[in-house]
This record gives sequence, C-alpha cells and structure tokens, in this order.
Amino acid sequence: MKVHVDQERCQGHTLCAMIAPKSFELSEIDGHSSPVDESVPDDQREQVREAVHSCPERAISIAE
Repeated sequence: MKVHVDQERCQGHTLCAMIAPKSFELSEIDGHSSPVDESVPDDQREQVREAVHSCPERAISIAE
C-alpha cells in the first residue's frame, strides 16, 4: 500500500499523526502532514486507513 497527502488540501488538523504516528510527520512550520514513507508497512495499514477516513479535508489517499 502507498499513501499520499495532498498538500493543497491538508489544513494541519493533525488527526492523521495522532492516529498513525509512525506513518505521518507534521511540518513544524504549518502543521501540514506528509508521509514518513510513501510505502506503508503491513503493521501500520489499519492505522493509515483510519487516518484516511478521519481526515476532515480528505487530503490523504491510498493505493493498494
């Protein structure tokens, strides 16, 4: 699975990093999220899926 964060849609709500802290890192400047690694390890897939569904801006997408 691969994860992508649309930087134009991300508003820095930080929910993704709270749900999947091993998969998302936050910018110290504006709080916007980016994936730690585009490829999601098997043990983090469920948390990343939850982060996708929890993002209020729908800025996160995954490809299986």
